[in-house]
Amino acid sequence: MELFKPGRVFDFMGQRKFWITLSITLVVISTFLTFWPGPNYGTDFRGGTEVEVAFNKPVDAAQVRKAVEESNFSTPDVLQVSDPKNPNHFLIRVQDVTVVDDASKAKLKTALCLTDDPKAPPADPAACPQNARATEVKFSLGGDKILARYDTDPSLEKLKEQIRSVPGINLRESATNPQVTNPRDHRVEIQLQSKGDQLMDGLRAKLGADTVPALPLRVEWVGPKAGKQLRDSARNSVAIAIVFIMLYLAFRFDLRFAPGVVIACIHDAMVVIGVFIILRKEVTLSTVAVILTIVGYSMNDTVVIYDRMRENLAKHRGKSFRDIINLSVSETLSRTLLTSGATMLSVLAFFIWGTGAIKDFALAMVVGIVAGTYSSIYVAAPLTEWIDSKMAEQAKKGRGTVRSRKQAAAKA
Repeated sequence: MELFKPGRVFDFMGQRKFWITLSITLVVISTFLTFWPGPNYGTDFRGGTEVEVAFNKPVDAAQVRKAVEESNFSTPDVLQVSDPKNPNHFLIRVQDVTVVDDASKAKLKTALCLTDDPKAPPADPAACPQNARATEVKFSLGGDKILARYDTDPSLEKLKEQIRSVPGINLRESATNPQVTNPRDHRVEIQLQSKGDQLMDGLRAKLGADTVPALPLRVEWVGPKAGKQLRDSARNSVAIAIVFIMLYLAFRFDLRFAPGVVIACIHDAMVVIGVFIILRKEVTLSTVAVILTIVGYSMNDTVVIYDRMRENLAKHRGKSFRDIINLSVSETLSRTLLTSGATMLSVLAFFIWGTGAIKDFALAMVVGIVAGTYSSIYVAAPLTEWIDSKMAEQAKKGRGTVRSRKQAAAKA
């Protein structure tokens, strides 16, 4: 254990030019990658429908993709999930969300005999009897549910005919669909086939009912507007976290320490994003969570070094700031490596044996731990030294200016 011999001081600042150049290169590359080819946003941020299916028989991604495309879904994403229990586990994503666009909504309202004046007689009384005239029609955000209200008890069989008369609209197969949810107000809930239902039906038609299960493992959808809002909120949360970290460190230590931590946190976040773009991993809400975790982890590591630097500044007043940094980093090196190593071992277990989102989360943590440990030494500390030298130069110039003014005043 010669490396951790007490009193041994390493010249970390001697190699700072190489490591700073490397860090700048990594951040520039990651920034460029965010514009081209850009992050591979998941359904959380991009919007669309995501269906997770465990097929009953062996299929490959090409077969599934072809079946989805032939079911009138364009440019689907088909990913095979590493699952030892079921090798036929797939994740299918399409950009379609709602089955009811504005034109279909207008047709459905007409089919349900909805008019601006419910008391006015219908144009076709045979097609719109009293128990088939809706007085109110509302659509769910996902477009897979309709809530209708009537003045009298509605005819559910007539209601089914009205819905089926609209091209491209299908009822979800169920004995309780449609159903009266509030007999007093004559409210009816009508469930339509969602994009997930249509996708599963298309797979059964193309691959066979014996290959495709009756129900998917999971169906999720996010509208494009909601996806954009989530994306903006995620970006703002990371920015706000970094700003509050800077304010805390400026209050906890002094102003020259704060920029180093902020730049180090931005460096770590950009490195993780760059790795995800290169590997074409999905950027989801889980990715944002792990980036915030890495920012906190990196800040904690840097604060430990800064705290030791503050102690050594008071203890070794004759040493230069560069020597103080080398001494402080050397004294905390064993703690840094042991803490990071222990965390890395637990995260690697999830990375090696985990699947899906857990594996991606662990990958981001592995990259973040390495980047955070490195940036605390070779990004935050050198930047703090540079800021200290600039502040010393400004103070020296200020004292020189004051001295010159005093001398001029004395001569006058």
